Amino acid sequence: MKLSVRHLTTYDYDGDVVDNLNAVRLKPAVGPEQRCEDFAVRLAPGARVHRHADYFGTEVLEFGVHQPHRRLEIEAEARVQTSPPPPPPQGDWSATTAAAYREQGAEYLLRTDRTPPHRALDELAAGAEDSSPLAFVQSLITAIPDRFEYRRGVTYVGSTVAELLEGGAGVCQDFVHLALVVLRGRGLPARYVSGYLFAADDGGEASVEVDTHAWLEVLLPRAGGPPAWVGADPTNRHLTAERHVKIGHGRHYADVPPVKGIYRGEADARLTVRVTITRED
Repeated sequence: MKLSVRHLTTYDYDGDVVDNLNAVRLKPAVGPEQRCEDFAVRLAPGARVHRHADYFGTEVLEFGVHQPHRRLEIEAEARVQTSPPPPPPQGDWSATTAAAYREQGAEYLLRTDRTPPHRALDELAAGAEDSSPLAFVQSLITAIPDRFEYRRGVTYVGSTVAELLEGGAGVCQDFVHLALVVLRGRGLPARYVSGYLFAADDGGEASVEVDTHAWLEVLLPRAGGPPAWVGADPTNRHLTAERHVKIGHGRHYADVPPVKGIYRGEADARLTVRVTITRED
């Protein structure tokens, strides 16, 4: 697919603010199944932008607005070409104990969420098909949306897995964090992915408004070959495909927030985000 993405983030303040410092992760990643052909950012008020790659390889744009202002706009536009991923590897569980496998995914095996023991966690792990690592992943990403309701407004970016377990509802970010806990507990390295999903139906819509999206990548062993990172979307119950546009990955959401910043001033901020994806081919 050839897709264009327009991501507009607006902060409206009810008073003057200064020293507005931001780090932006909005440039689509480059990989075997994805190529970013063009990317540009517009800022209002204008500011000097510094670019660097973070620890996980995601491009970060940092800027500061130092003069007084009551509105900040961050508009990112990208053109991306995606292709279907290859079939996932189907190695068996014995390969997950190999030293090379565990070393490759070591930091994505570490627990990053202090979730206390909970019956739902045990049920998800015990109820998933475990004939192979791939079967376990596919079963888990189906079980999570069956067990928990997708509902906006009941969690926020700082919500924990424990809050999802107690409340019984959340959004894509919460579902991913829950899946990460279960997968890592089963010995499968898994990482959080931030990006977009071209969510047009099969009727042929060329342009749709979407939210930012989250899914995960899990390191699956391959019989007689190297393991591979495979994308899985626990919100939509399937492995990722060419409709997914990846921005970056990390251990959890805090490693890849689309926009993160701080300002000086006593004003409150109102955030508005609008993302439009258009299919060009």
